[in-house]
Amino acid sequence: MSTLRETLEDLANSLRERPDEILLEVGAGGELLVARLRVAVAFLLILLPLLNHVAGGTAMESAAGLVGAGLIMLFSQLWLSLALRKRRFRWLPAVSAAFDVSMVSLVLGLLVLESPAAALNSAVVWACYPLAVFATALRHDVRVTVLAGGLAVLQSALLWLAISQLNDGPLVSSVYGTVTTSTQLQRLVLLLAATLVTAMVVFRAQRLTQLSGTDGLTGLPNRSYLNTRVPQQVLEARSAGQTLCLALIDLDHFRHINAELGHLAGDRALRHAVKVLRMELGREEPMIRVGGEEFVLILRLPIGAAWERMEVLRRKLESHPFVPEPDVEPRKLTLSAGMASCPQDANDLSGLMRRADLRLRHAKANGRNRVVARDER
Repeated sequence: MSTLRETLEDLANSLRERPDEILLEVGAGGELLVARLRVAVAFLLILLPLLNHVAGGTAMESAAGLVGAGLIMLFSQLWLSLALRKRRFRWLPAVSAAFDVSMVSLVLGLLVLESPAAALNSAVVWACYPLAVFATALRHDVRVTVLAGGLAVLQSALLWLAISQLNDGPLVSSVYGTVTTSTQLQRLVLLLAATLVTAMVVFRAQRLTQLSGTDGLTGLPNRSYLNTRVPQQVLEARSAGQTLCLALIDLDHFRHINAELGHLAGDRALRHAVKVLRMELGREEPMIRVGGEEFVLILRLPIGAAWERMEVLRRKLESHPFVPEPDVEPRKLTLSAGMASCPQDANDLSGLMRRADLRLRHAKANGRNRVVARDER
């Protein structure tokens, strides 16, 4: 079990890491949820200045609230329209989170026209800062949470310092009370605490998501990735008029290694094969373990170029034998693969998998250690 220090160190390291495709996909869904939730919240926020007016609040307070709610409503529609698009804008979560925090600061700034004390002591408006930070948990990106929390602390502190510098003497209001240094510092500490707690929640959720979508033995994405992310990649390729190829790969006679050397050696051989192949693969060429010694590789290439790419991988694996133990004879590993392309062979994942599986069977029936990209006649 990790200690708090180790967890915080892992959290700090995750800020430097680019989220993988699974987290990006989950984050895109979270951004869409936040966008829809923001529209609903905007309607509720309009009620606040109306209730303030009915309850006898000043016209300036109500006006500031209406301006803020109106801007939130306007931009909420913009963020929602962007989140609904098929194209993923990776900057959208950070920009929209910064907008949420900045809108709180804007409304507090407008309250200065009513009273400097109102801008610093309005508990209702200030509470929207931690609300904006908590909402970033739905985006599934700890970097966005830290950005929103840091921005909230910075803007809140700058607003306090600016108002304090522009006003001589104590800031007092019959409605909002006296602005004290102690209260403002406590609020900043609370914002830091809210950011830390939210970041820890997001970090834990990220790790659970990665564990659920990652094969424990090889570290490759698993069937969860295949079933959730690859269909989207196929759809994106079709929409862009691009070719996408799927290769179904099987390690030849791998069961013999398990039978002769044991399952522990078999696990090491599997990791060896994956390591050799991954050294040749780029970030945009995801390799997925779908079970046993079977893998799927996604290539954004025409079928001819994709076949050549697979041939390079086949030869690379064949030239790097597996060494079970220092005094044991190395075992040559080979692979067979069947390939299918979108849109030529199929337009969805299931169709591509069926066609690739048929061609993989042809590769095995014709001696293995080969790549088949077209139906044999």
